[in-house]
Amino acid sequence: MKKLFAAALGLALVMPLTAHAAKDTLVLGMRLEPPGLDPTTGAAAAIAQITLYNVFEGLTRIDARGEVGPGLATSWTISDDLKTFTFKLRTGLKFHDGSAFDSSDVKFTFERNAGEKSTNKRKKRFTNMKVIDASNPATVVITLDKTNPLFLFQMGESTGVIVAPETADQNKTHPVGTGPFKFVKWTKGDSVVLQKADTYRDPGAIKLNRVTFKFVGDPSAQVAAMKAGDVDVFPYFGSPESLAQFKSDKRFVVQEGTTEGETILSTNNKHPILKDVRVRRAIAHALDRQAIVDGAMFGYGTPIGSHFAPHHPAYVDLTGAYPHDVAKAKALLAEAGHPNGFEVSLKLPPPTYARRGGEIIAAQLAAVGITAKIEQVEWAQWLDVVYKKRNYGLSIVSHVEPNDINKYAQKNYYFQYDSAELQAIIEKADTTVDVQQRYEWLRKAQRKISEDAVNGFLFQLAKTAVFRKGLKGIWQNSPMFVNDLAGVSWQ
Repeated sequence: MKKLFAAALGLALVMPLTAHAAKDTLVLGMRLEPPGLDPTTGAAAAIAQITLYNVFEGLTRIDARGEVGPGLATSWTISDDLKTFTFKLRTGLKFHDGSAFDSSDVKFTFERNAGEKSTNKRKKRFTNMKVIDASNPATVVITLDKTNPLFLFQMGESTGVIVAPETADQNKTHPVGTGPFKFVKWTKGDSVVLQKADTYRDPGAIKLNRVTFKFVGDPSAQVAAMKAGDVDVFPYFGSPESLAQFKSDKRFVVQEGTTEGETILSTNNKHPILKDVRVRRAIAHALDRQAIVDGAMFGYGTPIGSHFAPHHPAYVDLTGAYPHDVAKAKALLAEAGHPNGFEVSLKLPPPTYARRGGEIIAAQLAAVGITAKIEQVEWAQWLDVVYKKRNYGLSIVSHVEPNDINKYAQKNYYFQYDSAELQAIIEKADTTVDVQQRYEWLRKAQRKISEDAVNGFLFQLAKTAVFRKGLKGIWQNSPMFVNDLAGVSWQ
């Protein structure tokens, strides 16, 4: 009897401890493993999913509603000409290695981002900083060369996070920031582990003690991981056909929202055949967007006709500009000198929308005579071959950064689209202070890239999250492609 009582008492002691551990740890599933962990030097959106607002912080912070609030800066003032921004910084802060944060770190970061060797994907934002005054440790004054009405928002994005000179060179593999979580380890091909940082300014506000980002690329494996209890949440669930079964299971919550992710049939505009606008328009007519949304995403997604989010107030619905029309597509191909069609590569990265959507798109292109040779590539290979080297014909990817239509003005971007007219329009959109006037320029930009059929515009990526009942604080919408865990907790 005493042995039985002792065993029961031991079990009673173990169970509450186990339950408690489950209340301050989290396993978060991700489809893609990032190539590095420094968002100031790498282009992959998966970097920000782990590090933005968790490990690193910027001067400002974007919340779940897409609104700008304080970050490392508590407040700011703006000059009458909208070119000089004075930021009051938080004082007494430390990086995870114990080094102090002050205005010199801001100056170092932004000058590094603008430097000759910079690989920051938003380098232009930092070369536009004419003067960075860090003479006061608690204040930084930034004077721009050209007016930028989105400057405060952009300072809250991943490319604007603040790093320290002492640790900047190691951030790709061992990130050191000022955020609520510090880096513990990265097991390549498996996971990244973070832990609550004892250096954080308000550690009591952070309810999670340990977070594991688990890389699970295969959609069926994601389903299995959720059901087995190996993963607590997939903020961007890769198996849309399985959402119905999770909705009917009381152990889980399925949350639907929007993203900034324009999913496109990326097109190399300098390809020997695709450089002809008639060919690109033929491809646009060959695409049946709703069939792609239904077949690849099981209805989750909103068809788009240009590179712009449908929930934005400046959105123009251009889905009718190129209706699905096989005869029209064939006629345009014949006019361009390809009456029998042609063959082109279609490089597909790992996400569900790309792999499944690619099969559907290949069939739609075949119906008009275009043979799309599918090549399945891993994410690192896509970044190298398609994004960096531009060695491709067609590809499929979601561009998830907000307000990113201005990338069409970058003639060396991987689309390789070079239009002086569009560049002038974007210049106006990027520098016009009046909101309604800026929206008009953005509408002109949407119409221009649709007219030139720069890419095949498919759909706006939906945000479908699946998580265990009792988990609170997961963003419903994604105004930023980020997993902000500072406000996440278990009930």
